[in-house]
Amino acid sequence: MRQLLFLSHAEVRIDPAVPVPDWPLSDKGRARHAAFSDRCDGVSAIYCSAERKARDGAEILGDRLGLVPQIVEALHENDRSATGYLPAEEFETVADAFFARPEESVRGWERAQDAQARIVAALRGLVAADETQGDIAVVGHGGVGALFRAHLLGAPIARSHDQPAGGGNVLRVSLPGWRLVEGWVPMERMFGGAPQG
Repeated sequence: MRQLLFLSHAEVRIDPAVPVPDWPLSDKGRARHAAFSDRCDGVSAIYCSAERKARDGAEILGDRLGLVPQIVEALHENDRSATGYLPAEEFETVADAFFARPEESVRGWERAQDAQARIVAALRGLVAADETQGDIAVVGHGGVGALFRAHLLGAPIARSHDQPAGGGNVLRVSLPGWRLVEGWVPMERMFGGAPQG
């Protein structure tokens, strides 16, 4: 069975003075991606968003497998540039509203229904164009990953589809049928890996 592995990037180095798309992975995030990469021998193609944290994760996987990640602009996180960095509590409140009112632009953010249409089209497009035979890994973001999960399940957009806090989780999708096999498994537990403290 060929698979699409949609990874949400792991922990990042938060810096309110730096635009969110430019945040790199933290040391912990890099270590988690490296450990996951050691168990991805079936992957034959890697794609990622242009955001720094996703590129970091894709490059770690690519270095391990001898593959060059391909950047797909449309894989970016839901566009939150209207607000930029928000403190954690305020961010969670706005994120709740983003998922609860998908047809509205909450504080100028990209509408959830538009972000969902974009991520689904991007993933379907890259899978259709990919000429490799193995699994496809996509290093992306939790918000659009939640929207993708809702789409796969034929369910309404809701925050219940979001990943656990902290990032570094995987959606495993069978191809060509686009069936969700596993949803938001921590990367440490994917492919029989042992959980790490």
